[in-house]
Amino acid sequence: MVDYYRILKVSPKASAVEIKSAYRRLARKMHPDVNAGSDTAAKDFAKIAKAYQILSNSEDRARYDTQRIKAQYASDDSVMFSDNPHARRLRKIAVQRRMDAIVDRFIENERRESIALQQTVFPVVALFMSTFFVGMLKPQFWSHSDLLGKTILLTLFGASLWHLYGRLREGFARYTYAAVQLHDSVLRDDDEEKPFSQITAIMFLVIGVGISLAIGYGVGAHLEWMIMNMVPNFFSPYLQVELIFYPPIAVFLVDTVHYLANKADL
Repeated sequence: MVDYYRILKVSPKASAVEIKSAYRRLARKMHPDVNAGSDTAAKDFAKIAKAYQILSNSEDRARYDTQRIKAQYASDDSVMFSDNPHARRLRKIAVQRRMDAIVDRFIENERRESIALQQTVFPVVALFMSTFFVGMLKPQFWSHSDLLGKTILLTLFGASLWHLYGRLREGFARYTYAAVQLHDSVLRDDDEEKPFSQITAIMFLVIGVGISLAIGYGVGAHLEWMIMNMVPNFFSPYLQVELIFYPPIAVFLVDTVHYLANKADL
Protein backbone atom coordinates (compact mmCIF):
# COMPACT_ATOMS: atom_id res chain seq x y z
CA MET A 1 0.00 0.00 0.00
CA VAL A 2 1.28 3.47 -0.91
CA ASP A 3 2.46 5.35 2.18
CA TYR A 4 1.36 8.93 1.56
CA TYR A 5 2.83 10.05 4.87
CA ARG A 6 6.25 8.82 3.81
CA ILE A 7 5.91 10.57 0.44
CA LEU A 8 5.23 13.89 2.17
CA LYS A 9 7.79 13.08 4.89
CA VAL A 10 5.38 13.70 7.76
CA SER A 11 4.14 11.72 10.74
CA PRO A 12 0.75 9.95 10.57
CA LYS A 13 -0.21 12.23 13.46
CA ALA A 14 0.68 15.38 11.51
CA SER A 15 -1.83 18.21 11.62
CA ALA A 16 -3.47 19.67 8.51
CA VAL A 17 -1.15 22.68 8.75
CA GLU A 18 1.94 20.44 8.91
CA ILE A 19 0.74 18.43 5.92
CA LYS A 20 0.14 21.55 3.85
CA SER A 21 3.53 22.97 4.84
CA ALA A 22 5.28 19.72 3.89
CA TYR A 23 3.48 19.61 0.54
CA ARG A 24 4.40 23.16 -0.35
CA ARG A 25 8.02 22.63 0.67
CA LEU A 26 8.31 19.53 -1.52
CA ALA A 27 6.30 21.07 -4.36
CA ARG A 28 8.73 23.94 -4.62
CA LYS A 29 11.59 21.44 -4.98
CA MET A 30 9.85 18.94 -7.29
CA HIS A 31 7.80 21.21 -9.53
CA PRO A 32 8.71 20.62 -13.21
CA ASP A 33 9.07 24.37 -13.75
CA VAL A 34 12.11 24.46 -11.47
CA ASN A 35 13.57 21.20 -12.81
CA ALA A 36 13.76 22.01 -16.52
CA GLY A 37 10.76 19.81 -17.31
CA SER A 38 12.43 16.67 -15.95
CA ASP A 39 10.28 13.53 -16.30
CA THR A 40 11.53 12.26 -12.94
CA ALA A 41 10.59 15.52 -11.25
CA ALA A 42 7.18 15.42 -12.93
CA LYS A 43 6.56 11.90 -11.59
CA ASP A 44 7.72 12.87 -8.09
CA PHE A 45 5.55 15.97 -8.20
CA ALA A 46 2.55 13.84 -9.23
CA LYS A 47 3.16 11.56 -6.24
CA ILE A 48 3.29 14.36 -3.70
CA ALA A 49 0.27 16.02 -5.31
CA LYS A 50 -1.69 12.77 -4.97
CA ALA A 51 -0.54 12.36 -1.37
CA TYR A 52 -1.58 15.90 -0.54
CA GLN A 53 -4.94 15.44 -2.28
CA ILE A 54 -5.72 12.47 0.00
CA LEU A 55 -4.27 13.74 3.26
CA SER A 56 -5.57 17.31 2.99
CA ASN A 57 -9.19 16.13 2.82
CA SER A 58 -10.37 15.03 6.27
CA GLU A 59 -12.80 12.39 4.96
CA ASP A 60 -10.33 10.93 2.44
CA ARG A 61 -7.61 10.92 5.08
CA ALA A 62 -9.86 9.07 7.56
CA ARG A 63 -10.63 6.39 4.95
CA TYR A 64 -6.96 6.12 4.01
CA ASP A 65 -5.90 5.80 7.65
CA THR A 66 -8.45 3.02 8.15
CA GLN A 67 -7.14 1.08 5.15
CA ARG A 68 -3.57 1.71 6.24
CA ILE A 69 -4.18 0.34 9.73
CA LYS A 70 -5.87 -2.78 8.39
CA ALA A 71 -3.06 -3.36 5.90
CA GLN A 72 -0.44 -2.82 8.58
CA TYR A 73 -1.99 -5.32 10.98
CA ALA A 74 -2.74 -7.84 8.26
CA SER A 75 0.91 -7.90 7.16
CA ASP A 76 2.46 -7.93 10.65
CA ASP A 77 4.33 -11.18 11.39
CA SER A 78 4.72 -10.74 15.15
CA VAL A 79 3.25 -13.14 17.71
CA MET A 80 0.59 -10.58 18.58
CA PHE A 81 -0.85 -10.87 15.07
CA SER A 82 -0.87 -14.59 14.84
CA ASP A 83 -4.06 -16.65 14.58
CA ASN A 84 -4.21 -17.45 18.27
CA PRO A 85 -7.42 -16.24 20.00
CA HIS A 86 -5.61 -13.98 22.46
CA ALA A 87 -3.65 -12.32 19.66
CA ARG A 88 -6.81 -11.80 17.65
CA ARG A 89 -8.48 -10.17 20.65
CA LEU A 90 -5.51 -7.87 21.24
CA ARG A 91 -5.43 -7.01 17.56
CA LYS A 92 -9.12 -6.16 17.62
CA ILE A 93 -8.64 -3.88 20.64
CA ALA A 94 -5.64 -2.15 19.04
CA VAL A 95 -7.47 -1.62 15.75
CA GLN A 96 -10.51 -0.24 17.56
CA ARG A 97 -8.37 2.24 19.50
CA ARG A 98 -6.69 3.44 16.34
CA MET A 99 -10.05 3.73 14.61
CA ASP A 100 -11.44 5.71 17.54
CA ALA A 101 -8.45 8.06 17.34
CA ILE A 102 -9.10 8.62 13.63
CA VAL A 103 -12.78 9.38 14.25
CA ASP A 104 -11.92 11.72 17.13
CA ARG A 105 -9.42 13.58 14.96
CA PHE A 106 -11.95 13.85 12.14
CA ILE A 107 -14.63 15.21 14.49
CA GLU A 108 -12.20 17.69 16.04
CA ASN A 109 -11.11 18.96 12.62
CA GLU A 110 -14.74 19.36 11.55
CA ARG A 111 -15.51 21.22 14.78
CA ARG A 112 -12.62 23.63 14.31
CA GLU A 113 -13.59 24.26 10.70
CA SER A 114 -17.20 24.89 11.72
CA ILE A 115 -16.13 27.38 14.38
CA ALA A 116 -13.81 29.14 11.94
CA LEU A 117 -16.62 29.40 9.37
CA GLN A 118 -19.01 30.80 11.98
CA GLN A 119 -16.44 33.38 13.05
CA THR A 120 -16.35 34.61 9.46
CA VAL A 121 -20.02 34.32 8.52
CA PHE A 122 -21.62 35.73 11.67
CA PRO A 123 -19.82 39.11 11.59
CA VAL A 124 -20.53 39.55 7.87
CA VAL A 125 -24.24 38.76 8.30
CA ALA A 126 -24.40 41.03 11.35
CA LEU A 127 -22.68 43.80 9.36
CA PHE A 128 -25.24 43.58 6.55
CA MET A 129 -28.22 43.36 8.90
CA SER A 130 -27.05 46.23 11.10
CA THR A 131 -26.38 48.38 8.01
CA PHE A 132 -29.93 47.66 6.85
CA PHE A 133 -31.42 48.77 10.18
CA VAL A 134 -29.17 51.83 10.33
CA GLY A 135 -30.34 52.82 6.85
CA MET A 136 -33.94 52.27 7.87
CA LEU A 137 -33.92 53.93 11.31
CA LYS A 138 -31.07 56.45 10.93
CA PRO A 139 -30.43 56.73 14.69
CA GLN A 140 -29.01 59.91 16.27
CA PHE A 141 -27.59 58.58 19.53
CA TRP A 142 -24.37 60.57 19.07
CA SER A 143 -26.21 63.85 18.44
CA HIS A 144 -28.35 63.43 21.55
CA SER A 145 -25.60 62.23 23.91
CA ASP A 146 -23.72 64.29 26.47
CA LEU A 147 -19.92 64.26 26.78
CA LEU A 148 -19.86 61.02 28.77
CA GLY A 149 -22.20 59.32 26.33
CA LYS A 150 -20.12 60.42 23.35
CA THR A 151 -16.95 59.22 25.04
CA ILE A 152 -18.49 55.79 25.67
CA LEU A 153 -19.86 55.61 22.14
CA LEU A 154 -16.53 56.62 20.59
CA THR A 155 -14.62 54.11 22.73
CA LEU A 156 -17.06 51.36 21.86
CA PHE A 157 -16.81 52.27 18.17
CA GLY A 158 -13.00 52.06 18.25
CA ALA A 159 -13.03 48.66 19.95
CA SER A 160 -15.77 47.39 17.62
CA LEU A 161 -13.94 48.58 14.52
CA TRP A 162 -10.79 46.79 15.61
CA HIS A 163 -12.81 43.65 16.37
CA LEU A 164 -14.48 43.75 12.94
CA TYR A 165 -11.12 44.27 11.24
CA GLY A 166 -9.71 41.25 13.07
CA ARG A 167 -12.63 39.03 12.09
CA LEU A 168 -12.46 40.07 8.44
CA ARG A 169 -8.70 39.63 8.37
CA GLU A 170 -9.05 36.07 9.71
CA GLY A 171 -11.71 35.33 7.13
CA PHE A 172 -9.58 36.69 4.31
CA ALA A 173 -6.59 34.67 5.47
CA ARG A 174 -8.59 31.44 5.63
CA TYR A 175 -10.92 31.70 2.63
CA THR A 176 -9.35 34.02 0.05
CA TYR A 177 -6.34 33.91 -2.22
CA ALA A 178 -4.40 36.48 -4.20
CA ALA A 179 -5.00 36.57 -7.94
CA VAL A 180 -1.86 34.72 -9.09
CA GLN A 181 -1.27 31.86 -11.50
CA LEU A 182 -1.71 28.39 -10.00
CA HIS A 183 1.83 27.16 -10.70
CA ASP A 184 3.23 30.42 -9.33
CA SER A 185 1.27 30.00 -6.10
CA VAL A 186 2.68 26.49 -5.62
CA LEU A 187 6.20 27.80 -5.89
CA ARG A 188 5.46 30.61 -3.45
CA ASP A 189 4.09 30.55 0.08
CA ASP A 190 0.56 31.57 -0.97
CA ASP A 191 -2.42 29.29 -0.46
CA GLU A 192 -4.17 28.32 -3.69
CA GLU A 193 -6.90 25.99 -2.43
CA LYS A 194 -9.29 28.66 -1.20
CA PRO A 195 -12.76 29.36 -2.54
CA PHE A 196 -12.61 33.11 -3.25
CA SER A 197 -10.16 35.67 -4.53
CA GLN A 198 -9.41 38.69 -2.36
CA ILE A 199 -10.90 41.02 -4.95
CA THR A 200 -14.13 39.00 -5.04
CA ALA A 201 -14.41 39.07 -1.25
CA ILE A 202 -13.80 42.83 -1.08
CA MET A 203 -16.38 43.50 -3.79
CA PHE A 204 -18.87 41.23 -2.00
CA LEU A 205 -18.46 43.22 1.23
CA VAL A 206 -18.66 46.62 -0.44
CA ILE A 207 -21.65 45.72 -2.59
CA GLY A 208 -23.35 43.93 0.31
CA VAL A 209 -23.04 46.95 2.59
CA GLY A 210 -24.24 49.26 -0.18
CA ILE A 211 -27.28 47.12 -0.99
CA SER A 212 -28.14 46.70 2.70
CA LEU A 213 -27.98 50.48 3.22
CA ALA A 214 -30.05 51.19 0.10
CA ILE A 215 -32.75 48.68 1.00
CA GLY A 216 -32.84 49.90 4.59
CA TYR A 217 -33.14 53.51 3.44
CA GLY A 218 -35.96 52.58 1.05
CA VAL A 219 -37.90 50.73 3.73
CA GLY A 220 -37.29 53.59 6.17
CA ALA A 221 -38.68 56.12 3.68
CA HIS A 222 -41.94 54.19 3.54
CA LEU A 223 -42.12 53.84 7.33
CA GLU A 224 -40.76 57.28 8.19
CA TRP A 225 -44.04 58.55 9.63
CA MET A 226 -44.28 55.57 11.98
CA ILE A 227 -40.62 55.68 13.06
CA MET A 228 -40.63 59.42 13.69
CA ASN A 229 -43.83 59.18 15.72
CA MET A 230 -42.48 56.37 17.89
CA VAL A 231 -39.21 58.00 19.01
CA PRO A 232 -38.86 61.35 17.24
CA ASN A 233 -35.81 62.52 19.19
CA PHE A 234 -33.54 59.61 18.34
CA PHE A 235 -34.20 58.98 14.65
CA SER A 236 -33.63 61.23 11.67
CA PRO A 237 -35.19 61.32 8.21
CA TYR A 238 -31.71 61.92 6.73
CA LEU A 239 -28.48 59.94 6.50
CA GLN A 240 -25.76 61.43 8.71
CA VAL A 241 -22.05 60.81 9.25
CA GLU A 242 -22.57 59.37 12.73
CA LEU A 243 -24.30 56.34 11.16
CA ILE A 244 -20.90 54.78 10.47
CA PHE A 245 -20.58 54.20 14.24
CA TYR A 246 -23.42 51.75 14.59
CA PRO A 247 -22.80 48.77 12.24
CA PRO A 248 -19.38 47.88 13.79
CA ILE A 249 -20.86 48.22 17.28
CA ALA A 250 -23.75 45.95 16.32
CA VAL A 251 -21.31 43.37 14.90
CA PHE A 252 -19.29 43.48 18.13
CA LEU A 253 -22.39 42.96 20.30
CA VAL A 254 -23.75 40.13 18.14
CA ASP A 255 -20.36 38.43 18.00
CA THR A 256 -19.99 38.71 21.78
CA VAL A 257 -23.38 37.10 22.36
CA HIS A 258 -22.51 34.35 19.88
CA TYR A 259 -19.19 33.75 21.63
CA LEU A 260 -20.82 33.51 25.05
CA ALA A 261 -23.49 31.15 23.69
CA ASN A 262 -20.78 28.85 22.27
CA LYS A 263 -18.94 28.89 25.59
CA ALA A 264 -22.12 27.97 27.42
CA ASP A 265 -22.59 24.93 25.13
CA LEU A 266 -19.11 23.57 25.83
